[in-house]
Amino acid sequence: MSQKLEFVERAAKGEKMSALCLEYGVSRQTGHKWVKRFKEQGYEGLEEKSRRPKSTPLASAEELVVATLAAREAHPRWGPYKLHVLLRRRFGEQTPSKRTIARILKRANQVRERRKRSPVSAVERAPAVVAEAPNDVWTVDFKGWWRTLNGDRCEPLTVRDAFSRYLLAVEVCSTKKRDVRPIFERLFQRYGVPKAIQCDNGTPFVAVQARAGLSSLSAWWVSLGIRLVRSRPGCPQDNGGHERMHSEVRADVQAHPTETRQQQQRVIDRWRQEFNHVRPHQALGGKTPAEVYKITDKRRPVAKAYAYPKHFYVRPIGTAGLLSFRGDRIPVGSPFRGLSIGVEVVDAMHLRLWLHDVCLGHVETMPTVDDSVFERPVLSSRRRMQDPRAKTRPGAVSTDNPASLSLTDNP
Repeated sequence: MSQKLEFVERAAKGEKMSALCLEYGVSRQTGHKWVKRFKEQGYEGLEEKSRRPKSTPLASAEELVVATLAAREAHPRWGPYKLHVLLRRRFGEQTPSKRTIARILKRANQVRERRKRSPVSAVERAPAVVAEAPNDVWTVDFKGWWRTLNGDRCEPLTVRDAFSRYLLAVEVCSTKKRDVRPIFERLFQRYGVPKAIQCDNGTPFVAVQARAGLSSLSAWWVSLGIRLVRSRPGCPQDNGGHERMHSEVRADVQAHPTETRQQQQRVIDRWRQEFNHVRPHQALGGKTPAEVYKITDKRRPVAKAYAYPKHFYVRPIGTAGLLSFRGDRIPVGSPFRGLSIGVEVVDAMHLRLWLHDVCLGHVETMPTVDDSVFERPVLSSRRRMQDPRAKTRPGAVSTDNPASLSLTDNP
């Protein structure tokens, strides 16, 4: 205060402002501010004033702050957007904005800094999947397994509607077809049959050694009229939305294992209920998946009749995975047992096989010929003399004179 007083008194006597500012170690802007306050308010204008703003529009009522922190504690992985939607259902127009909620969480040390990661390189030739309505595309995968407290392996199958983000199923089972197919049969009967299913290249969805990469499960999907969409090997970003959902399972369920698989399934069911009916989704405009998903026409999961081109032959595949065509038994593969496939004749020795619009590749077959082109077996002279047909068969030759044998003598 004494320095300010001396400064303004000397400035009032006419001393140069630049010299005074240099002597007292202040900027010229500060010096002019002191002189102006002194002229307007006198010595009271030189007193220190609080820098606190006159109004704090971001300050929220105590009840809203407590409710925000309580919601964060109940959902520790939800951000300001989801918390804002959740609080708006309770407080309406009095709900703090998303930026205010972010500040509340930061002041309460509820925000964890994310580790910076290098940007992902551009994805080329990713599968083109466009979902414009519920049941257009389902995404399926197995969540990475973990152990329950008693040592049981827990590896849930997850099925999700790509348009609404609705979780159709999260069930703990094995990766074997006998466990997975009944789950899809129940889903088809309850929710309808989707137009396409997107999956990775793992078991039991894909068999890389089979024709067109179809396993018994995916071949059954194709027979129902479902288009199979395969992600590229080693590219989980091709099904990024599904993998993002798996991170929620990892944080909310896998991080807290239960004693048995049965108890773990009950926890998963409760989590799925919250995911579908409580958790708002930013991509859905704050709506829950259950508010967006609609069940389409239901029908039994039976093989759908497919109209092959007129020049195709439709043949069933036997229990041994063999195709019977024009007297030949052609191995097609066990994934296609019990299904009907289309056979396209390419030429006399090649066929092209189809399962609906999926090409199963080419196979070789023996051409169909007349038995008369094959030469009769040559009989010995003694048996030929006893054979009554030998005397009357046209073009018969004698083996007594080898010189009489020629290519033109054969029938």
